[in-house]
Amino acid sequence: MQLIDTHVHINFDSFQADLEDVAQNWRDAGVVHLVHSCVEPSEFERTQALADRFPELSFAVGLHPLDVEKWTADSAAQILSFAMSDARVVAIGEIGLDFYKAENQDQQESVFLAQLAIARQLDRPVIIHCRDAAARMAELMRSFWANHGAVQAVMHCWSGTPEETQWFLDLGCYISFSGIVTFKNAKQVQESARGVPDDRLLIETDCPFLAPVPKRGERRNQPAYVRYVAEQLAQLRQVPLESIAAQTTANACRLFGLTLPEAGRLTLDDLTLEGQPALVTPS
Repeated sequence: MQLIDTHVHINFDSFQADLEDVAQNWRDAGVVHLVHSCVEPSEFERTQALADRFPELSFAVGLHPLDVEKWTADSAAQILSFAMSDARVVAIGEIGLDFYKAENQDQQESVFLAQLAIARQLDRPVIIHCRDAAARMAELMRSFWANHGAVQAVMHCWSGTPEETQWFLDLGCYISFSGIVTFKNAKQVQESARGVPDDRLLIETDCPFLAPVPKRGERRNQPAYVRYVAEQLAQLRQVPLESIAAQTTANACRLFGLTLPEAGRLTLDDLTLEGQPALVTPS
């Protein structure tokens, strides 16, 4: 069974003392690839060095909405240059809107749109952070799609309502669930997770944040724990764990243009489980 953790931050200091052990943990858990998101362009070279160290790591470059005060006249050109300089850059991100206690909404929107334009220019997907901003996010994306063309996107660490989820599905987005979906009180997230179509579903840890049940008491999340997210989705959607693993891995390969050395590029034709189709459309 193969799993892909589509959102990690293993450059954080909390990983530096035992990163080789953490890597062995994710390999033992069946995690065959990871997508690392930068929260600001200054992380690019450090993340690139991690990809040199761990060949199963791809990455994204962008500016997080909580860091938009770091945007300068040179930022767009810098992100564009970084993205074009390394084939392992598979997305622009993470970018988006975070209106929780925010007083700079206009600035966030401007920086988000500028990075959408970079992704459109490069024909790369975007990794979107959206907190307390779903309605405005959907409005901006609809407008951008209408005026400039669609951009492939994933709504990462998704915690929205089923209605909000549908807004982004209608825009062609993938929906990625994190450890939040395992939390006892995350009922609306779990309901959203039941309804996402098979071919739009992704899994992630967003480590070192949001350790899933049964590891929630740990202060540091890690990529190996993405298996618990997959297990919860399998339970919610009433399908085998192997089906969730195969489907989300194929989806990640398709969105990010990944090829897995262990098995080659997965296609939907490959998704079978004991002779039966692994794709199960939730009712």
